[in-house]
Order: sequence, then C-alpha cells, then structure tokens
Amino acid sequence: MILPIVAYGDPVLKREADEIDENYPNLKALIDNMFETMYEASGVGLAAPQIGLSIRLFIVDGSPFADEEGEEPDPRAVGIEGFKKVFINPIIEKEKGEDWGFHEGCLSIPKIREEVFRKEEITISYYDENWQFHEETFTGYKARIIQHEYDHIEGILFTDHLSVLKKKMLAKKLQNISKGEISVDYKMKFPAIKKGR
Repeated sequence: MILPIVAYGDPVLKREADEIDENYPNLKALIDNMFETMYEASGVGLAAPQIGLSIRLFIVDGSPFADEEGEEPDPRAVGIEGFKKVFINPIIEKEKGEDWGFHEGCLSIPKIREEVFRKEEITISYYDENWQFHEETFTGYKARIIQHEYDHIEGILFTDHLSVLKKKMLAKKLQNISKGEISVDYKMKFPAIKKGR
C-alpha cells in the first residue's frame, strides 16, 4: 500500500523518534508499505517520520541512486545498486573521515536540492526486519544515505545543515511546500492544508 509522504513543516519531522520492540503492530506490513511508497516516489531512503510515524525505523535501497549517477563511475558509489536494508532502532556509533559535499534532496522537501557536507565513513548498530542485531561500517554514498535517513529519526532535516543565508533564500519555497503549493508525482500530506478541505 502506498502511503502519503509527510511534507516539510509537519511537526513529526522535527521530533526525535521513539524506539520500538518486536511487538510493534504490523511491522512487516509497514516495512513492505514503506518500500512500496519509496519506490513509487523514486527515493533511495525513507524514514518512518516521513509517513507520520515517530518511530526509529528507516529503509534504504541505493538502486535508483546508482541509475541516476550513471555517467562516470564514482568510487564512493561502489555496491550501491545492491544496497537494500531495513534499520530498526539504529545508533550511529562512530563517524570518521573527511567531510564531503553532495547535493541532497528529500521526498518530504520536493524539488529542492542543496549541498550538504557529511563524514565519509560511519559505523552503525541496528536491528534488521528479522530482529537480528548488526554492527557495520559503511562508506561513501551508502554512508550518506544512512546519515540522511538517520537524521530523520533524530528530528533533523537536510535543510538544517545549511547556512543561515541559504535557509533564508529557501524560506519561501519551503513555505510553499508546507502549503501544498507544489506539483509532485507521488502522494503527499501537507501540514498547512486543513483537514476536510
């Protein structure tokens, strides 16, 4: 089932999400729906707060990212096409390496892409969809996708990483997104549009 993606301005996107346990209701169906929703929107990651659930869960699949990059092979993108994972109650244990910039976008903030600087390597502990515990290290684009989605469960958006000046320049566009004054080709829920209208 394709779920509406919550747009910029909704308070759920700025809240630190709660951990869940193995008894969380209909978790498998939720994860399936999140993948379906993400693919429908051509995303490479989706966090639960983006569908209105303040829980520590996100999914990733780097395949569309690999297709998009196309042209010249970037060593940081190695293995991205086979990178499909579920992260439950994740904790970034370590970040290291140089900060590197990339123009990031977000399904909750459509049609805006800005350069965000992130560490090139992370170590993260998490549970998968079968409640198996993992601690793994990721680099390059994999690390970036994870850091972006991890931010979501911490109540942080990629726009929070931008300079004050850049945020001022984007203020009107962001306001328009929260009002639904934007055309998107996937289902969205806009916080400034009153229910029942």
